[in-house]
Amino acid sequence: MNDVLGRVYQPGQDIIREGEPGDCMYVIQQGEADVLRWLDGTETVVDRMAAGDIFGEIAIVEKTVRSSTVRAVTEVHAITVDRETFLRRVKEDPTLALNVLQVVAGRVRRLDSTIAGLKQELAATGGR
Repeated sequence: MNDVLGRVYQPGQDIIREGEPGDCMYVIQQGEADVLRWLDGTETVVDRMAAGDIFGEIAIVEKTVRSSTVRAVTEVHAITVDRETFLRRVKEDPTLALNVLQVVAGRVRRLDSTIAGLKQELAATGGR
């Protein structure tokens, strides 16, 4: 694919790293990537993303460090969108902000469901 905008990441390559400063978000054009978090000293896969998925959007909104690592599983073609470009595009087309909010809301909903399931498992085993 020679008409790819952005950058190509090889399998096993980190696209972003947990704890690093974030200044842009990414859109996966092709390939799959894992979202990883360090939990109790162990790297844990918490999600898998594919073409059309976005990540790093929190950095655009909060100007903070990355909350997770994203690592290419297959060859990943991704474009980056910096804060200035994102804000300019939102002014041109406010539905872009709505689309990003929908992505974030979906993640919050999945996390809420996961937490509820874990609490239920914990209660069933006599934990709090």
